[in-house]
Amino acid sequence: MDSKSDQLLAIKVMRLSRPLLYNPPVVESDPWDLPGKYLEHCVPSDSFDPTENISVENNVILPQGFGTIYLGETFQSYLRVQNTASQVVTNVVVKAELQTAAQRLQLTKKNVPPIDLQPQQSVDEILNHEVTEIGTHILVCEVTYKSATGDPMTSSRYYKFQVQKPLDVKTKFYNAESDDVYLEAQIQNITAGPIFLEKVSLDPSPLFKVLSLNDFPSVGNPPSDSSLFGPVNVVQCGEIRQYLYCLQPRAEARLDSRALRGESNIGKLDLVWRTSLGDRGRLQTSQLQRMAPNYGNIRLTIEKLPNPVELHKPINLVCRITNTSERPVELSLVYETRSKPTALLWTGISNRPLDKIESNCWAEITLNLIPILPGLQSISGLRLVDLFLKRTYDYDDLAQVLVLPRIMQ
Repeated sequence: MDSKSDQLLAIKVMRLSRPLLYNPPVVESDPWDLPGKYLEHCVPSDSFDPTENISVENNVILPQGFGTIYLGETFQSYLRVQNTASQVVTNVVVKAELQTAAQRLQLTKKNVPPIDLQPQQSVDEILNHEVTEIGTHILVCEVTYKSATGDPMTSSRYYKFQVQKPLDVKTKFYNAESDDVYLEAQIQNITAGPIFLEKVSLDPSPLFKVLSLNDFPSVGNPPSDSSLFGPVNVVQCGEIRQYLYCLQPRAEARLDSRALRGESNIGKLDLVWRTSLGDRGRLQTSQLQRMAPNYGNIRLTIEKLPNPVELHKPINLVCRITNTSERPVELSLVYETRSKPTALLWTGISNRPLDKIESNCWAEITLNLIPILPGLQSISGLRLVDLFLKRTYDYDDLAQVLVLPRIMQ
């Protein structure tokens, strides 16, 4: 809004932003169109200068309005307070404050001593603020001063603008039997133009270390241009990029299976992008939450398994039994093969007791199998029986193994 006529100081605020790219329209005419070859005769053959048309000054235009501000960008504005009166104004104090729904932020320096302004003299300041909230923002510019007669006066201006969301982030989690967690992140550009995704990384929680699966396989550290999306990852308006990460428990976290099982915080995604003219934006998501897996009181995982294997040749696999309950357990190992036909036969003593496993501890056992059918076969038919509670834990489809026909020598 405009300053009042009785005010001695004029306040002006302009947003500082880069120019916009301009694509001039191209007028073409085919010989069979109504103008025929008229346009070719009217336009001189030497009027087209490639150097002139591709120069920067012919392809950029100054912003015609306030423009759009996106979350994560830096809002820059130019504040000018000018003495428009014919008298000296004393004790001038300039204050700029940004108000949102959740907070108030002072953008000008605090405890600045008052100054005096001669006629037509001005004080200028550039305001910077990284936008961290979505919604309505109000920039309040206030100036307090004294007139030549010593009367205290105040002048203020209000600027209202909206901050929009630039990226839409969706996540999916997959809990593996090995305690690894796979995170799939879908990032969609919902701005009005193309953006360049400069950085997409995952900051894991203290219990995990992260492995990015978005680079081409290479020995050692991958080079900076080995991304699956290329060295310049441009995302058009409405397009989606998918990123995949593997979170592996740290060595100390694997020893405390109870804490690892109850951990739901995975980490935060850190996103950095740039607009077509290099304006930088940065976003960091809140803590990503997964649904913690429920393994029950007893958990069985396969630690070692040869793959592929030969037909009719015995194979050994190492299994780990983890007691996730709060009491010691005594288990019995049972092979179940009568319920359905199987391509892998268990060998050894069934219904045999195992050693006691203390709470939050684990034990490893070695089991034996003989493949009797070729192809991709599933390991099934294993049971653990809690001898105290008389509770049975069934384990089917523990893993898959490729059985190859045996080569006769």
